[in-house]
Amino acid sequence: MNASKAGFNRAITSVVAVAVIAIMAIPATIFADTFNRQLQVGNTGTDVRNLQTFLGGDETIYPQGKVTGYYGFLTKSAVSNFQSRNDISPVGRVGPATLPVLNEQYDEGMIGGDGSSDASSDDTSPARIMNVVVNANKNSATVRWDTTKGAKGVVYYSTSTLSLDEHENSVDVSGSSVRTDTSYHTSQNVFLENLQSDTIYHYLIYSTSQAGGVSVTVPATFRTAAN
Repeated sequence: MNASKAGFNRAITSVVAVAVIAIMAIPATIFADTFNRQLQVGNTGTDVRNLQTFLGGDETIYPQGKVTGYYGFLTKSAVSNFQSRNDISPVGRVGPATLPVLNEQYDEGMIGGDGSSDASSDDTSPARIMNVVVNANKNSATVRWDTTKGAKGVVYYSTSTLSLDEHENSVDVSGSSVRTDTSYHTSQNVFLENLQSDTIYHYLIYSTSQAGGVSVTVPATFRTAAN
């Protein structure tokens, strides 16, 4: 009886040991949330640490590579370098023009994090723009998109590359523009008319939430149909 019990215990121990080894063999990669709030000197939190870790992956952008969770002047300098490389005004804060570019590159080369975010959950946080669809004809196009909360939007478009000048909670964008109605919606569309046929247009969406939070998309292009 005792020998049988001892054998049973040894078997259980072996199973547990194998299970532990198997768990240890699983890659410990945890994907962090994207950045959902604007960041500047004085901010703290997990998203600041994730920002520092991401920027520290390139010594030419953030040579100090310090991951402290505090957005200080070294981080500001690193963000300025990131902005210069991506043709954004090097203001040193993560504002509405920098957020979509940062998130796009962060998603492509996701740096491990703890899966949490210190993004603001109140009404002042910007509406995230998603599900963008462009249907272009010969002389017109319709741009449709959704937002995570009620917002009104503007589509900036031009036959030349759009330039962005980022401020604390706004972005100056070159190009013509068409505004949606003044109501706030989570699904919007803008009709662009009098376009040139067989032409590449540069465009972006500028969204403003009811509380004034601003978000913009990464500049993209569409082509109108030929004659």
